[in-house]
Amino acid sequence: MSTSTEPARPARPSRPARPTRRRTPSTRARQDARTGLALISPTFVVVVVVVVLPILWTVSLAFQEVRLLDLRTTGVIGDYTLENFRDVLTSDGFLTALLTTLFYAVGGTGLAILVGLVAALALRRPFRGRGLVRAALLLPYVAPVVAAAFVWSTALNPQYGVVNAWGTGALGWEDPIAFLSSRSDDVSVLGLQLEVPTALLTVIAFEAWRSFPFAFLFLTARLEAVPDTYEEAARIDGATPTQRFRHIVLPQLGPTIAVLCVLRFIWTFNNFDDIYLLTGGGAGTEVVAVRVFNYLTARSDIGAAAAQALVLAAILAVLVTAYLTLFGRREERA
Repeated sequence: MSTSTEPARPARPSRPARPTRRRTPSTRARQDARTGLALISPTFVVVVVVVVLPILWTVSLAFQEVRLLDLRTTGVIGDYTLENFRDVLTSDGFLTALLTTLFYAVGGTGLAILVGLVAALALRRPFRGRGLVRAALLLPYVAPVVAAAFVWSTALNPQYGVVNAWGTGALGWEDPIAFLSSRSDDVSVLGLQLEVPTALLTVIAFEAWRSFPFAFLFLTARLEAVPDTYEEAARIDGATPTQRFRHIVLPQLGPTIAVLCVLRFIWTFNNFDDIYLLTGGGAGTEVVAVRVFNYLTARSDIGAAAAQALVLAAILAVLVTAYLTLFGRREERA
């Protein structure tokens, strides 16, 4: 009996893979994209007109020798030079004004955050009238700076100010103190004669008084979010109030304090109106912002004022970058 074998069927050739086609966005997606562009276009135009163009115009003026009378005929493209920067950096008083600005910014920022932290901790626990007290603490921040500066100038006046009246009458001051017009005064501390910059410390105190409600709001909001269980557990374990603050509350406030340091330092470093209204930049309180204003108005030197403003912005950018590099990583690790 013979068996027959069927011939093997040839294998079917494999079909070539179809090239993948990119899916074109649907009509609805294109409409959404157009709607989004239409919605953000007014904001984009406002930012370009209000922020970008003035910055570019300032940069252009900083590299040109421009006076106030020549401003109308000055174009964006002109005879660029570095003379303005050379004159600003080598001028008398620039280094002193820069050091004064740094001292003013660091002192005002640190004191404002410290006072805001103390106020936030003092009003942390509920009591009758706490909301009214919190609202009253916001008055220095919401009050017009002109009115606040006038009140301080009147209260600190050496002739009829209430502060000197109390000092000479109740505190035993021998002579009234010219807080806003005295460059320095000798103060005896523990038998040591120290020379303190009176006017500069006064404007730092004014800046801290005006700015601490901002830190108070941030720190109060963060304290409200801290769980009470941590402190209750530490209290049961016998931790003192100082230990609870140092090991529980303060680490929780670390990121918020870091943000406040950056924001308050930037604003205080660029501050102009407080010092100009109180002292006009005299008595050792001339910061770089006041110096820029004097170049612009008293000397009518637009180019030098713009160059000094760019130098101020560059120094501020370097300081903020260094701060974020040194302390920003620590906060991220924490």
